[in-house]
Amino acid sequence: MLSDTDRATYEWQLDVPGLGEDGQLKLGATTALVSRVGGLGGPLAMSLVAAGVGRIVLVHGGELQESDLNRQTLMSRDWLGRSRVECAAETIARFKPEIEVVAVNENFNDGNAAELVEMADIVFDCAPLFEERFLMNRECVKSGKPMIDSAMYSLQGQVMVIVPGKTPCLSCIYPEVPGHWRRRFPVIGAVSSMVAQVGALEGIKLICGIGEVSLGDLIMIDAGRMELEKVKLSPRDHDCDVCGELARR
Repeated sequence: MLSDTDRATYEWQLDVPGLGEDGQLKLGATTALVSRVGGLGGPLAMSLVAAGVGRIVLVHGGELQESDLNRQTLMSRDWLGRSRVECAAETIARFKPEIEVVAVNENFNDGNAAELVEMADIVFDCAPLFEERFLMNRECVKSGKPMIDSAMYSLQGQVMVIVPGKTPCLSCIYPEVPGHWRRRFPVIGAVSSMVAQVGALEGIKLICGIGEVSLGDLIMIDAGRMELEKVKLSPRDHDCDVCGELARR
């Protein structure tokens, strides 16, 4: 049952068609993992917390730098030189003290990927590097857990919902790291926040069973022209190194 505090907090949200108390309870029972929590993952994580996820795992290594502050909205200037993920966790804890926040001051790597994915019910991939995204994709496919992959570059962004056994996985779409991809890229914070909200909403719909989740589609966001479109993805690749066995079933 929802507590009186929950009912007061989510009073307006409970009126969303199809969500109601059952959907809110599903959110409260969910552990979401977000990696990383910068310009894209930060606002995404905050929207999940505001919506009512019961536990959130934040994964992000490194210290806050001056150049992060145009987009990383969970951060504050007085944390320069200190752990970004700890700053994000503190911001969330101030916003919602009752939520359980797990802060991991590392990025995804071969040594921690399986353990981190095991902690969550759903993974939100906001990492800028394909190597990290591939690791999350691999472990989510292995464990049968959904992953919302979100990315942006300059004035464009994209979101893909990956449900093992139902949709293509990230490796089906990108068999290898694109040659043009760079660690540093142009970014306006408002664009990364816009893409973040699309990713958060797709995850919330999937958790609560409301609306129409974009399974098998790539959601393309063009902030320059202020357009959003869906591109139908190719079917699951039966020869995919990651999910090929599932595709053959």
